Amino acid sequence: MVTMAEQDANPTATEVANRYATHIKDKTVLVTGASAKSLGAGFVEGIAPHGPRLIIIAGRTPSKVQQVVDDLATAHPGLAVRSLVFDFASFEAVRSAAKELNSWDDVPQIDVLVSSVGVMGLPWSTSPSGHEMQLATNHLGPFLFINLIIGKVLASPAPRIVLISSDAHRLSPIRFGDINFRNGMAYHPFSAYGQSKTANALMALSLADKLGKKHNLVSLSLQPGVSQETGLMTHMTWAGDYPSAQYLDRMLGNKSGWAEHPPLLPTPVVAGPYVYAAFDPQLNDHNGSYIDHYEVGSPWTHILMPWATSSIEAERLWKLSEELVGEQFDY
Repeated sequence: MVTMAEQDANPTATEVANRYATHIKDKTVLVTGASAKSLGAGFVEGIAPHGPRLIIIAGRTPSKVQQVVDDLATAHPGLAVRSLVFDFASFEAVRSAAKELNSWDDVPQIDVLVSSVGVMGLPWSTSPSGHEMQLATNHLGPFLFINLIIGKVLASPAPRIVLISSDAHRLSPIRFGDINFRNGMAYHPFSAYGQSKTANALMALSLADKLGKKHNLVSLSLQPGVSQETGLMTHMTWAGDYPSAQYLDRMLGNKSGWAEHPPLLPTPVVAGPYVYAAFDPQLNDHNGSYIDHYEVGSPWTHILMPWATSSIEAERLWKLSEELVGEQFDY
């Protein structure tokens, strides 16, 4: 396990992966949102030297996905890498991609799935199915995709799913009465982002509750930290837009509203907790938990809202998500 001393030293994904080499070897790993310069790319770059059986890269932009594949092939010529290119905001594209992956007979199982696809701070827009774009991309698409390929995941003897959340979940619970912000009339980009990050945490809890004991699945959500080097901040800047998030914090009574913005770290450092959440065996005892960097989240010591840890809220979101994607998943 990563020690507190190492946490203070901000280890990179490569440094963290060195501790989990035996757990990475021969694993089939699928990471979504792993475009060039992303945290997902930093994660796979960190684990690649340790002999995973296969890395599957899923992302929206062909050129960015291909760059990750090419970089891995150059650095690790013997590494098996495959790609899936599709838009998580489109249910049609998600179903097509899931069908393609399920047809890969030479990939009988997925041992680790890291759901890292995400957008943040978008101007008001909707997905092809008419849902607010951040919720559609960050939650509804991954919800549908993971459930459609769950057979591959559960074929692993020790499957693990990590959903990338954020301490920004503090900015909004699930707005069950108005998830679409009155069709944009009541829209706030950071409230929408917060809602989607709460959804990630609740989905991890649901998967653990539904499939943990029955299928040995470990499901976690992760707050890895913040990097300004990725494409996540395409639609915002810290200097220009963070005060808008602070306004929400202050309205909610969160002490973050009066604090400086969190430290911005290099991408390889922020990708380090991905490796920890994906491979640390001691996390088997914390199924469904929210991981804050290298620690299991606690409301007493971390930014962790009750609306992101409630089994009741998780089940309510599961049912709503089934309704929104038009498909039931009974486990």
